[in-house]
Amino acid sequence: MTHNEAKKRAKALVSQMTVEEKASQLIYNSPAIERLGIHEYNWWNEGSHGVARAGTATVFPHAIALAATFDPEGVRKVADIISTEARVKYNSHVKYNDYDIYKGLTFWTPNINIFRDPRWGRGQETFGEDPFLTSTLGVQYVKGLQGDGEFLKTSSCSKHFAAHSGPEAQRHCFNAEVDMHDLWETYLPAFEKTVEAGVSGVMGAYNRTNGEPCCAHSYLMTDVLRGKWGFDGYFTSDCWALSDFYKETGHKIVETREEAAAMALKATCDLNCGSVYEKIMDAYESDLITEDDITAAAERLFTIRFLLGEFEENRPFSDLPHELLDCEEHRKHNLKMAQESMVLLKNEKGFLPLSADVKKIAVIGPNAMSIIALEGNYHGVASEYVTVADGIRREYPNSSIKVEMGCKICKEKKNDYSGFGNQISDGIATAADADVTVLCLGLDKSVEGEETGIDDDYTCQGDKKTLYLPQTQIKLAEAVCDVCENVIVVMLCGSAIDMGEKLRNHAKAIIYGWYPGAVGGLAVAQLISGKFSPSGRLPVTIYYGDADIPDFTDYSMKNRTYRYYTGEPLYPFGYGLSYTSFEYSSFTIDSKDEERVKVSFELENTGKMSGMEKAQIYASFTDSRTRTPRFQLCGIKAVELDAGEKKTVTVDIDRYWLSAVLDSGERVSPDGEIKLFVGGSQPDERSEALTGKKCIAIKL
Repeated sequence: MTHNEAKKRAKALVSQMTVEEKASQLIYNSPAIERLGIHEYNWWNEGSHGVARAGTATVFPHAIALAATFDPEGVRKVADIISTEARVKYNSHVKYNDYDIYKGLTFWTPNINIFRDPRWGRGQETFGEDPFLTSTLGVQYVKGLQGDGEFLKTSSCSKHFAAHSGPEAQRHCFNAEVDMHDLWETYLPAFEKTVEAGVSGVMGAYNRTNGEPCCAHSYLMTDVLRGKWGFDGYFTSDCWALSDFYKETGHKIVETREEAAAMALKATCDLNCGSVYEKIMDAYESDLITEDDITAAAERLFTIRFLLGEFEENRPFSDLPHELLDCEEHRKHNLKMAQESMVLLKNEKGFLPLSADVKKIAVIGPNAMSIIALEGNYHGVASEYVTVADGIRREYPNSSIKVEMGCKICKEKKNDYSGFGNQISDGIATAADADVTVLCLGLDKSVEGEETGIDDDYTCQGDKKTLYLPQTQIKLAEAVCDVCENVIVVMLCGSAIDMGEKLRNHAKAIIYGWYPGAVGGLAVAQLISGKFSPSGRLPVTIYYGDADIPDFTDYSMKNRTYRYYTGEPLYPFGYGLSYTSFEYSSFTIDSKDEERVKVSFELENTGKMSGMEKAQIYASFTDSRTRTPRFQLCGIKAVELDAGEKKTVTVDIDRYWLSAVLDSGERVSPDGEIKLFVGGSQPDERSEALTGKKCIAIKL
């Protein structure tokens, strides 16, 4: 069914409704209209790394971990699997007349906000700090969710539009001040590209941007989204965001709920996640809006429902069998993506892979046996979880494995009558008796996340107050270093964290595991044992803990992310080690026109084991009339090679990513020279120092 066909059918159906019935459909928990054969429908569903909050489903690595794969095809398959499981579950929900929340086919994902500041608690939901990587993975996620058939497999929704990335404590009243250069170079590209890819929904952010609330923004919604980009899908508010329009603790830009409803609807916010649109009819009767305003929103919403095949006699995808849910194929891809997401930051003198002959292994730390550290936030429920300790037991069946928590994630409490507040001496004793200690540190959603309600020494409403690990974990880690020579650090978290100089220097190996999904602990253990060669790359910059970064509330990109940071990073964006080695050669421009540049290069696995290389292409600009990044990622390719194998790799580069953005926001051809770099990292000095390799460069 084409969009125009669905639009015509929606128009015909909506024309049969009274104004009250049309108004009732603009709230996320839309009621049934029995006389027209319309079931109730709940628009609210989540699927950032698996069907969430609705029973068993495959729990994939969280979005920031998927970003670390640098593998667009793998990410698209994740989204396709999610849409398959969503349809399987939806078939059951319809069969048993269950139309509750999280049971529909409209997924409010992906989160394509830019992870501009490492303190933001919701950065784990994003694809990292780079607009190209975010756009590329966001597009593939949308395509995987929606499919390419006659009907939408599921409906995808890009969020949060636009310029939204904390602080969580102020999100209901915050005004993000962004100049047009940064808006168009950094904050808008992923939305533009997912709209081009046909995303069917867009969600507005809580905050204001440049003075206007994002769920009723004349420039962003009318001029850009509906106007310049021609978006004809549905727009939804974030949940209870419209309440901020009139609340004293919010933006306070109108006085009443009726005015808030009218303001949002006039700006073409079609759906309200919340209760403000319960006052739509009051706004209508007060002449704040017209019936045409209500009708237009209802038609856009029912267009999506027709595209999903809800009203077909033979509903699409209704033949997908229940055994596809959490099936072996899905589990296999889950493990593959967890493996690809692992970033090996340090491997001193080839300490890893760890021999199978090791006699005593200690697995210590607050995330050693943690399930919630596998899940991240916005997650479903897996039928099986494999923690790091579980994975180590599987990979080292002949070793003596001892496990201790050692400390809590964040708070240390001595003399706790429950007996679980202070376990540091137990952790130290276990490490002292081991040949190797796997130290499982990091965070979880109770510490970093969305508006957690917690304000303490380490976090505020889910945002970190420091770039270091919590002090209780540093205390444990440094004590372990004093008693055990061979330490492997595993960081499970959703953001950039400095574990401290002593641990960094002492550890033989450091693995960044993110929130790696239900079987993430097995992926960690298999990396340690050498079942696969690590290929993950950092989708964010990891700064030194005392780095001089801008104030959290400053939305300027100056001195932020790898593109504009002027200091030396601890670990750079795009960095990650392997167990094998790759050589690049013969980097050439095959063709170029006004829209695309086609390049190719030779890639050879010169090591002793098979592996996957995450080839990266960056552009740099000289003598430009406007601000340009130090480097801009513009191409990625995941390439698998056996030991000794060599391939010619071709990459198409969209000239969009080779343009410069003026202060007005306009994209233009740069004045000076464009240089392209290809390699396994970005071409900065820190990456060269850590990898011992230089990227190959050519002039465009």
